Amino acid sequence: MKEDSFSYDTFLSPFTWRYGSKEMRNLFSERGRRTSWRAIWLELARAEEQAGLLSKEELAGISAGAAEKNIDIAKAHELERKIRHDLMAELRVFAEQAGKGGGKLHLGATSMDIEDNADALIFRNALGLLLTRLVNCLEAAKEKIVKYERTVCMAWTHLQPAEPTTLGYRFANYAQDILVDIEFLEMVRDHFLKGKGMKGAVGTSASFEKLLGKGRAKALEEKVMESLGLDYFDVSTQTYPRKVDFLLLACLTSIAASCHKFGLDLRVLQSPAFGEMSEPMEELQVGSSAMPFKKNPVAAERMCSLARLVAAFPSVAFMNAANSILERTLDDSANRRVAIPEAFLAVDECLMIYERLMRGLRVYPVMVEKNLEKFGPFAGTEAVMMKMVEEGGDRQQLHELIRVESFAAWEEMMKGKPNPLAELLSRNAEIAAKLKPAEVRQLLDPRHHTGDARERCAALVRDAIDPVLSRHSKRVGIRGKVEY
Repeated sequence: MKEDSFSYDTFLSPFTWRYGSKEMRNLFSERGRRTSWRAIWLELARAEEQAGLLSKEELAGISAGAAEKNIDIAKAHELERKIRHDLMAELRVFAEQAGKGGGKLHLGATSMDIEDNADALIFRNALGLLLTRLVNCLEAAKEKIVKYERTVCMAWTHLQPAEPTTLGYRFANYAQDILVDIEFLEMVRDHFLKGKGMKGAVGTSASFEKLLGKGRAKALEEKVMESLGLDYFDVSTQTYPRKVDFLLLACLTSIAASCHKFGLDLRVLQSPAFGEMSEPMEELQVGSSAMPFKKNPVAAERMCSLARLVAAFPSVAFMNAANSILERTLDDSANRRVAIPEAFLAVDECLMIYERLMRGLRVYPVMVEKNLEKFGPFAGTEAVMMKMVEEGGDRQQLHELIRVESFAAWEEMMKGKPNPLAELLSRNAEIAAKLKPAEVRQLLDPRHHTGDARERCAALVRDAIDPVLSRHSKRVGIRGKVEY
């Protein structure tokens, strides 16, 4: 959006210019919404002309008036201030532009025949854009899985050093989250996201039955929806089931959770206490207004912040679905105008940040190795215990012996000394009687304790990631620009 297309003298949503892509903003723009309305009115008019309700001359006027260039938002807003109905205001502006056909516009329809079908079309296109973003993120994650499948690092549970893993395996977990999101998105798009259809005020098609005759409303509905390329619900109230919005926002929240998980992990690992990786930094990027040396993970923090906002929206959709009394109440309308577009725009921004972070991630091997050397030997204590049992030792006694020596090693480390575990175990008389110091060090080497992480990385890429990337190969490479 060009900055001169809006005024800084009034409140602007951050999504107006700061967060989200131009493509996503266009989908949810006022012009885009009204364009969709007019497209549905036109298809309804075409079907009604074929049914004998409109003349060809009337349809020609409607078709000419439906052009996007005729949208006059200022005039529609001026009229809306008088009649207090946004769709009727647009309808009257359109009707004036449609010539003789203007008097037949919206014939038999209710507002939600237009708005709900338009929303479904917009949501479907928005999901398509997010699917592209997800595929790009998956491709970026795959690059890191392959690159770091052999890089051993410490794994952390409860923010405490646990056993060794590989960086590739950690990235595989992020990729797996994205795979789940892709499957969830496709399920929502292909199975749950439908239009209302053309069913009139309470979903019974009574108005269309009166216009067309008994039993003919269904055929008109099928014609309109087929021309829109949109599946629709067999039954409805005045609206499509608001449960759809809940499923839609649950899907967006799932994506947001994946973004937050990756962003939070990166923020932790960028802290000097870990220091293993950081987000990409621009050459002129300022980390703090007060502290020039700061390298704050601002992009990851922004992604987490927006993801946290998205997580709040499904509760709104739940209330809309659960509290829609009988055939319809209007208390969903205002919050849907905010919650759904902002959820899409926030997730759009999150995924652009995610891809940029994943592709530009800076890994510091020296710090990875330092943490591995410091904490990794503890993971080998089980291997020492098993070897000693093979040599005739008592497993329970050995467990206590190693526990005592391990805690002693921790105490020394907390004094700032290197990890002395190998030395302490090698000096223990019972262990020294069975194992040489070199054998102890080899057993404690964390590089021998990553299990089948490498094989699982390869399997995930081969069996899950590559098939998805291949299926969506045309989507890869369509990337948005993250400016803030």
